[in-house]
Amino acid sequence: MDTKTDDAQLAVDRDLSLIRGGPFYRAQEATRLIRPNQWNHVRRVTFAIALGWLPLVLITALFNPGGLVSLVKDYRVHSRLLVAVPVLLVGQLWVESRFRMVVEHITAAGLLGGLDRARMDDTIAMLRRLRDSVIPELAILFLLVVHDVTSYTTLIDATPWLAHGAGSDLHLTAAGWYAVLVSATMFQFLLGLGLWKWLLWAVFAFKLSRLNLKLVPTHADGHGGLGFLGLTPIAFTPIAFAASTAIAATWRQEMIHGGANLMSFKEPAIVLAVIIALVALGPLAFFVPRLMALRRQGILDYGILGQIDSAAFHEKWIHRRAGHEAEFLGATENITLNNFGQTYLKIGQLKPFPADKGALITLAVSVAIPMLPMILAVVPLATVLKALLKALR
Repeated sequence: MDTKTDDAQLAVDRDLSLIRGGPFYRAQEATRLIRPNQWNHVRRVTFAIALGWLPLVLITALFNPGGLVSLVKDYRVHSRLLVAVPVLLVGQLWVESRFRMVVEHITAAGLLGGLDRARMDDTIAMLRRLRDSVIPELAILFLLVVHDVTSYTTLIDATPWLAHGAGSDLHLTAAGWYAVLVSATMFQFLLGLGLWKWLLWAVFAFKLSRLNLKLVPTHADGHGGLGFLGLTPIAFTPIAFAASTAIAATWRQEMIHGGANLMSFKEPAIVLAVIIALVALGPLAFFVPRLMALRRQGILDYGILGQIDSAAFHEKWIHRRAGHEAEFLGATENITLNNFGQTYLKIGQLKPFPADKGALITLAVSVAIPMLPMILAVVPLATVLKALLKALR
């Protein structure tokens, strides 16, 4: 592929991307962590680990060797920096691919007319300006630094590698300061950046729902032609997984070292699942009024057509069937009436919320998996497996 083709493809990628822009992305381009049409996931993840996790080991080994064992055993650190951060970095590609899928499908399926297509392009242009703006990412970083500096004392404990002292007299170690100012900020920034990009998708979904979409109540997807939108929550799973990983790691620490009971986190876990579901599925709710109206109008429009067809059938084969009974089984009206009945039934089964079962399962799994280490910290694996096998009977 020649340079001109590469440049053209990159321009298309940037146009249909919520990720390829902003100071964080440009910094990765400048440092060659990202190249045109190459995400270089291994290089980016390696750099993030070298920046956020490795210095903690080196600083602790040099200045606080007695705390090295506690660092190695600290699941909170490893879950955030070795699991959640890589997932957030690689997961950016999911947001980009799903957004591109939506725009390309709208174009290919002809869901928008000329004027409305121009309005969608204007919305995409607005999102690109927001994506490329320095202000949102600087605001995220500023708020995180202020939060970490002003409230770090409520977030630390007397883990040897992290802090020393007791009660209100806790003091951060050198590695502790690095963890607060760099490692934690890096994880939180990537999480905040992911939420910011998801907000851009939500804005697009809202604007799209207000356009004159060419929807059909009899569409085979059962959502008037918007069934493809049900695949978009998959793009939120990296964010859900990373957030759940960090939260579950904190709960695990409280159970192991703080004496907390597993069931004491039942309500917070439910709240977490509800919040993730609302954020991930929220953009789809913008289309519910349109699909409900489509269903109502479809029932009315096709009801009129059904009345005409059924009345003609009734007149011919009930009122004027005398002498034609032998022709009934071979009459084409039977097939037509039956097919129309199936079509009308499909309209009544139209689902106003364009969710996809597979995407919902993926989202649920992304929240559940990070909870397993927390559960296994207090419940033996054999007991968990027995319970699962019992549930399958």
